[in-house]
Amino acid sequence: MTTTAVTHIAALVTNDPSLDDGTPLGLIRDAAVVIEGDRVVWTGPSSKAPATDNAVDAGGRAMIPGFVDSHSHLVFAGDRTDEFNARMSGRPYSAGGIRTTVSATRAASDAELSANVARYVAEALRQGTTTLETKSGYGLTVEDEARSLRVAAGHTDEVTYLGAHVVPADHADDPAAYVDLVTGPMLDACAPYARWIDVFCERGAFDGDQARAVLTAGLARGLHPRVHANQLGHGPGVQLAVELDAASADHCTHLTDADVDALGQGGTVATLLPGAEFSTRARWPDARRLLDAGATVALSTDCNPGSSFTSSMPFCVALAVRDMGMTPDEAVWSATAGGAAALRRSDVGRIAPGALADLVLLDAPSHVHLAYRPGVPLVHRVWRRGEEVRGSR
Repeated sequence: MTTTAVTHIAALVTNDPSLDDGTPLGLIRDAAVVIEGDRVVWTGPSSKAPATDNAVDAGGRAMIPGFVDSHSHLVFAGDRTDEFNARMSGRPYSAGGIRTTVSATRAASDAELSANVARYVAEALRQGTTTLETKSGYGLTVEDEARSLRVAAGHTDEVTYLGAHVVPADHADDPAAYVDLVTGPMLDACAPYARWIDVFCERGAFDGDQARAVLTAGLARGLHPRVHANQLGHGPGVQLAVELDAASADHCTHLTDADVDALGQGGTVATLLPGAEFSTRARWPDARRLLDAGATVALSTDCNPGSSFTSSMPFCVALAVRDMGMTPDEAVWSATAGGAAALRRSDVGRIAPGALADLVLLDAPSHVHLAYRPGVPLVHRVWRRGEEVRGSR
């Protein structure tokens, strides 16, 4: 395998705690990275970089690990512009809007759904996202959920079964029967395509008992839990996530002191999704409160057609710094290493020997510019698994 050195990196964010530079970012100044195949094999000062087959001069730019977007909903069809326009004119957000997308998704072909996913994955990759989770949840029949997961699995390894997104209209009079479907025939059809199982534990969606039934059924089939928790109000989602050792509790907007303590003491990552608050004019999650309690925090886009139609992790970093109480260092860590923790991955979200060579070179001298210059396309070059992404520069 050929080796490539990227040298003269002004500031290299490694997220490698072994460097002990006094920050979680493991920052190296005037740095170099050596790639062999799809892996990082060396990091250190540029002056000490070993000889390699190829060399890339970073020109005094900063480099960060590829963003790890651990929460998205990309398998969908249709458009909800009218809903967004109405919401910006004063109508509040509720879980029921999901059903609009369900109708359009059911009517779309596999090819149309796959083309949509490919479009948004490529859009995210150009903005530095090299690892991306996505979910089903807009089919809500056995056939449509299974095909949604088949489509998703063609674009990412991080696939989540979300049959429990909302009770569809055809089961509105008997939600218990729909839970039986989700935990029975639908789970049987979907489990082979997924790594994770999720549930929207929320007012207007599924209550705590229903959510527990869904998640425990998934666990019995080898799917690990994730939970949409405490987005629209206080509820049992966070406590259930921690109890079941879910990889992440996502949204975490409305938290009691007990919820914060549970996240601080448990192994469940608090994934915050500022694009949703931005697009719904809802209350911002308090990242500072979670961080001060010792919780591991991830940032993600929640890219979906209803409540957060953005694929931009840099945008979410800027929002987290501006409106959620995070420092630039914390936000960048949460968008990379935090996302990796939410997917229980150690091979992404960091730039260190043995990690996948997922690298983002910024057209800026520091990672702080991601928050300092919001909305500016700062991603200069992207490598995913050691291969430079065409069109990323």
